[in-house]
Amino acid sequence: MAKKILDQLREMLRLKHYSYRTEEAYVDWVRRFILFHNKRHPAEMGAPEIRAFLAHLAQERHVSASTQNQAFSAILFLYREVLQKEIEPILLSGAKRPERLPTVLTRAEVLHLIHHLSGIHKLMAQLLYGSGLRLMECVRLRVKDIDFEYRSITVRDGKGEKDRIVPLPEAVIPDLRRQIERVRLLHEEDLAAGHGEVYLPNALAEKYPNAARELIWQYLFPASKRSLDPRSGKERRHHLDPSALQRAVRQAAQKAGLQKRVTCHTLRHSFATHLLQAGYDIRTVQELLGHKDVRTTMIYTHVLQRGGMAVRSPLDMD
Repeated sequence: MAKKILDQLREMLRLKHYSYRTEEAYVDWVRRFILFHNKRHPAEMGAPEIRAFLAHLAQERHVSASTQNQAFSAILFLYREVLQKEIEPILLSGAKRPERLPTVLTRAEVLHLIHHLSGIHKLMAQLLYGSGLRLMECVRLRVKDIDFEYRSITVRDGKGEKDRIVPLPEAVIPDLRRQIERVRLLHEEDLAAGHGEVYLPNALAEKYPNAARELIWQYLFPASKRSLDPRSGKERRHHLDPSALQRAVRQAAQKAGLQKRVTCHTLRHSFATHLLQAGYDIRTVQELLGHKDVRTTMIYTHVLQRGGMAVRSPLDMD
């Protein structure tokens, strides 16, 4: 019974164009939910059982609020989209995430961090900071998303399924041109080996049957080896594993002696804060970051030296 419902869940996630990473996460959470309740079918359960599972995660497993909310979203998707059963919102609520200020590096710290990176990881980190990209937005870039003439990058289908345009840093253009040439040579090798077809999102593969073999659709940061696509079973060259960049950034931060917890997202936080420091208005920064609500962007005003309230310490007053 559980296997059947999980298959239905996968089909609906693919129908709704959810990413493979989200598909794997949602299926895993629903599987855990079912096992937690001794393999009862979800159709026989409701809000009390969902609350019990979420409480178990928080109180016994001590998961973070964001992890608990992902589990909550997965289970709600199952009930609403697969079982066509609405759970009363008043009976459930997501975990409240702690309001922490993001970690931000100074410009000098960013440059020091980047100095301790090399090769493709250095180039990717420069884009995270120079263009304000999220980790997966950077990893999923394709050759056609780079516009050298207009000095811009098109971020396709970002968070919230909304495309946006971000600046292409002048400093990385020579390295990006060399990277695209490396992609071209690698793609020619794949074609010669009878491969060279890349994954295309949504229904593009059906609409443009030859596009998957064109250079412009290839990933800008391809994996070193081809692998089997878990959905289609075809051998393809996917993008670089994001964990490799995450690991490289952590190691670079240690080598640079930075006394802060540095992640890939720290570079995006720094991008936003430095633009505000430079005098760019909050709406412009909101658009570049792809935030739906300006209140999300406002968090960066609190990171600035004089904060959102522009208060100076009395110790610093003349």
